[in-house]
Amino acid sequence: MRRTAKTHVGFHRILTSPMRLMPDFIIIGAQRCGTTALYDYLIKHPCVVSASKKEIHFFDINYGKGIAWYRAHFPSFLTKIAIGLKETCFLTGEASPYYIFHPHAPKRVARVIPRVKLMVLLRNPIDRAYSHYHHVVRQGLETFSFEDAIKKEEERLCGEMEKMLRDENYYSSRHQKYAYLSRGIYIDQLELWMALFSKEQILVIKSEDLFTESKNDFRSVLEFLDLSRWEPRVFRKLDYPSYPKMDKTMRERLIDFFRQHNERLYEFLAVDFGWDK
Repeated sequence: MRRTAKTHVGFHRILTSPMRLMPDFIIIGAQRCGTTALYDYLIKHPCVVSASKKEIHFFDINYGKGIAWYRAHFPSFLTKIAIGLKETCFLTGEASPYYIFHPHAPKRVARVIPRVKLMVLLRNPIDRAYSHYHHVVRQGLETFSFEDAIKKEEERLCGEMEKMLRDENYYSSRHQKYAYLSRGIYIDQLELWMALFSKEQILVIKSEDLFTESKNDFRSVLEFLDLSRWEPRVFRKLDYPSYPKMDKTMRERLIDFFRQHNERLYEFLAVDFGWDK
């Protein structure tokens, strides 16, 4: 069979994986919280080199492909040496927003790259859920109304987590696609990660702040990564494709649903994001 150029490049990368770096940072989530924009800012920094693509999804759905496959997505030591002649530091990383929610991802990351720095973007879980729903609709994978999809979430996810915990190789498309509310219970996810990584390794960012007070929040990201001061030419707004405004009654119901989870989050992080107002 004739190899395509894309396949050939991948094969070459795997062959040279021993010469390639592991990530210095990972943006682990959350989905629909601005991870693409943050990653785009970072890879424009003169001391940061991007992975072959933003979302590698190694520690969630591609773990069985092995470390060599993962390393193949990152720049080589030769790149580091070349850039190191001009810059005082050199970082690379990726951003796969399913990591934060996947039950096996925390221990896998801790096992493979225990000193990596992790960044988490958290958005009002109601807005995140609604954006997530419309994202799946645009993919052609959701036919229910938002209200019905929320009602069916428990039924759709029933037993999926148990299967994932029993079998690390089990992939659940339902867990990845239809966990509209579950993905917004951030406290349960952060507790797993913070049990394995020190506080100094994890930076939690409120999405709304990053896209309204961009300069200050991006500066905190650079300080966290020990990167020099730098700014992109333009800071993007948190701008997703437009969709109808959420029904007021539904929003009130979701405020009630998330209130206790948000309060636990605020207590855990010692910060109030003000999502319940």
